[in-house]
Amino acid sequence: MDNQHLTHMANQIGSFFEAMPDHQEALTGITLHIQRFWEPRMRRALQQILQQDAANLSPIVREALQADDSWQV
Repeated sequence: MDNQHLTHMANQIGSFFEAMPDHQEALTGITLHIQRFWEPRMRRALQQILQQDAANLSPIVREALQADDSWQV
């Protein structure tokens, strides 16, 4: 799985949760989804993306991932 595909998937998750009226609930939903449904190698790759190339992640995804590290491996 390449970084571009992972970024796209993370941004899709962000788009879904961004529609929620409660912003904090949306942020929690993003991190919980990644924690529950992404396997460890995908989460490790996402950690690298966040550290090295976060510009392609949507703002809500960046905010969620930086605010809560429970999704990390």
